[in-house]
Amino acid sequence: MARWCSRHPFFLFEYTTIKYVVTQNKKLGLLYRILQLTVMGYLIGWVFVTKKEYQAKDDTIESSVRTKVKGVARVNTTDSELWGPEDYVFPKQGEGFLFITTNFIETPNQKMGNCSENPAIPNAKCTKDEDCIEGEAVRAGNGIKTGLCINGTCEINGWCPTEKREHAGPDTVVRQAENFTIYIRNFIRFSQFNFSKSNILNKNDSHFKTCVYDEIADPYCPIFRLGDIVSKAGHSFQEIAVKGGSFSVLIEWSCDLDKDTSNCNPHYSFLFLGSNKSDGYNFRFAKYFKDDAGQKQRTLYKVFGIHLNIMVFGSARKFSIIKTIINIASVLTLMTAGSYLCDIILLCMMKKNTAYRDSKFERIQKNDKESPLEKMPAALKRKFSL
Repeated sequence: MARWCSRHPFFLFEYTTIKYVVTQNKKLGLLYRILQLTVMGYLIGWVFVTKKEYQAKDDTIESSVRTKVKGVARVNTTDSELWGPEDYVFPKQGEGFLFITTNFIETPNQKMGNCSENPAIPNAKCTKDEDCIEGEAVRAGNGIKTGLCINGTCEINGWCPTEKREHAGPDTVVRQAENFTIYIRNFIRFSQFNFSKSNILNKNDSHFKTCVYDEIADPYCPIFRLGDIVSKAGHSFQEIAVKGGSFSVLIEWSCDLDKDTSNCNPHYSFLFLGSNKSDGYNFRFAKYFKDDAGQKQRTLYKVFGIHLNIMVFGSARKFSIIKTIINIASVLTLMTAGSYLCDIILLCMMKKNTAYRDSKFERIQKNDKESPLEKMPAALKRKFSL
């Protein structure tokens, strides 16, 4: 390298220009045309038609969700015979997640006092008073140990009688829950394109009072039947209602803003969030009151039901001249790669590669010692010599 630089101290000031050499070779010409057609097919078919890379994309969706549940059901509890949404829906304000009670275990009329812990709790079993350390909480239990062992179970101070530990069965299932309806209102916005829309079409209120979402008959109705959500997720409502389960309502927005905005509509899908039906979903809550003597009491409920998580995602696309130019330039660069490949074949693999190289490459020296007359063709030399 150093020797080459010493012989050519001004190599940095050399300029290389393109010399076009036409080669009559059918195989090489056919290969070059195939490469050109392949690149053009990739640009048009894959980049523009399939991937739509001529459009800018915004996949940061801003979303808000509001829900409302309607439906009444007959129940057999201590304080009620009829439940409305205010009784079986949690939380009350209606956000992107909610819980709808489908089964329950009731423990009524609990009072603060001392009683034996439930024998089904392993940490509450004992054989003598020393096994029940006073002041220690019963893990997964209902109160604080008093230090006494009564009939093989530690006595506790807490809400008595303790919670019933029977398993939830089909006898207490809220049968009407399958027909409860859920109103889901979703507002979305793509800030990059300053575009916003709602899943509610401009229809009168009477339509919403009668419609129920159906993928074919009424795909734009925002009211969903609870039983349909469970069945579309691949499960039987009557089986899930016993122990509950967690489900997801997926709302997908895929908007091509180069078309009319009426084509930008949500697509709904439903998913069971669990490995199997036995996973269940439950929690506890209590209703407090005072008896005639003014003593505080409560009714404890362990409720099972359908936990719904509403998730919104999507993207919007719109034509961008910058994206179009960048993708065209990037893909057309492959044309140059095709030319290089053909040059390698021509100059290195063909039988007459030496002749091709001599025709393709030519160096013009700055200080050429030959006279202009010596560079002339023979016919011109004879003419000048006369």
